[in-house]
Amino acid sequence: MKKPKIGFIVYGVHKDGLKDPMGQPFIDDKLVAAARLSLRQANLELVEHSSVIASKAEARECLAQFKKMDDLDAIILFSGTWVWAAHLIGPIRDFARTGKGIILWTNPGSQGWRPVGGLVMHGALKEVGIPHKFVYGGHDDPKEVSHITAYCRASMEKNRLNMSTIGVFGGRGMGQTCGVADPSQWMRVFGIDIDSRDTTELLGVAQAVTPAELKRARQHIQPFFSRPIPTGDVADRSIRLYLALKKIVSREQWEFYSIQSFPGLGDHYSATCFAQSLMLNDGMGTSTLGDFNTAMTVKLLTDLSLEPVYYGDLQHIDKGNGEIKIIGDGACPPALAGKRGPAKFAEHGIPTEGEAGGLSVDLVCKPGEGVLARLGRTAGEFEMVITRCTIAEPPKNQIERRRLECGIPFWPHAFVTAHCDMDRLVEAWNNEYACLGYGAHLYDELVSFCAQTGVKAIAL
Repeated sequence: MKKPKIGFIVYGVHKDGLKDPMGQPFIDDKLVAAARLSLRQANLELVEHSSVIASKAEARECLAQFKKMDDLDAIILFSGTWVWAAHLIGPIRDFARTGKGIILWTNPGSQGWRPVGGLVMHGALKEVGIPHKFVYGGHDDPKEVSHITAYCRASMEKNRLNMSTIGVFGGRGMGQTCGVADPSQWMRVFGIDIDSRDTTELLGVAQAVTPAELKRARQHIQPFFSRPIPTGDVADRSIRLYLALKKIVSREQWEFYSIQSFPGLGDHYSATCFAQSLMLNDGMGTSTLGDFNTAMTVKLLTDLSLEPVYYGDLQHIDKGNGEIKIIGDGACPPALAGKRGPAKFAEHGIPTEGEAGGLSVDLVCKPGEGVLARLGRTAGEFEMVITRCTIAEPPKNQIERRRLECGIPFWPHAFVTAHCDMDRLVEAWNNEYACLGYGAHLYDELVSFCAQTGVKAIAL
């Protein structure tokens, strides 16, 4: 997992060993060292400023250096003691124009007057209108440190997306209204460009895949499945499509993409679900049906998690016990397979969707803790619904019966319990799709990402 790169700055007027009337240094060097250690242990890469800043000149020199670091994700301003806010506010405002995250961190305690230094800067930044995160908590409190790391990781993701490109093959699939995108809005909010291609070239690249490439791909894919890959033209077309997607996405340098699927390729060449499963398994953010909002959610979860992401339909919601069944139309990364539902193969194709057929993935997702989320819009403005959840596998003697309930038992299933008010969830949800990410840390990171990009977070 990539580490956020963070500038660490201690500030305070009474520095350089200056002592209070009781003979104690105002700035506690041991506390500062312990705070730095806690951040490193939380998987942050620190770039430490060599001295405590207090004057306008010191602040200007310090922040100018960090402003020039293109690979920096955020800065942490650590309250050492009190400070004159006017000495720092100008350089901080100038740094804020980079769009990088700003965190004010104050460790509680009466010694050193740290809360005064923290609160005066918090108030100053609010007064001027400089976005930031204010954390008042000890370095030895994992919950408080997690607030810092979540904000830093979200800032890293925001910076990563800036000047990136999402590609789309084809147009809107299945009449999606709640997945369309306004390119100008995406650039304004996220700094992301939208590029598009029809599927003609994709089909041509797929058909040009050589027998040797097919053989190598089969060798790469097989370890993820409990049964041999089927032979024949249907399977070969599914694998060819996967290889074609990899080639074009890499060549165009798209960070993530969406694909129409059907009507189109799924009707005339191959269903896209197997190729999508493998792209997700490779750590590529993607979606079907030209659904930009799902693609964006998958991208965020993929970058922030150690596991691949599953997106599928909220096929059933039980408000009584909070259980949600997520069942996608054959697309799910095989690495998420559990013990009771190992990854196998099925063939996609129902009369109204993907008549050309193609491989699909048959599995039940493994247990774990995570989040359900999806970016959407209300009256054209971005919002993201986020809830914590637990993923579980049904008991062995129930799993087949539970899969039969939907009428298409061979599509991938995730049995999820949402930890929220189910009425609020149903009201707030913005599509039939849900994006499932593994990792309890994702909840705070998505909320922080929304805060830094101006997206309304509906955190349930």
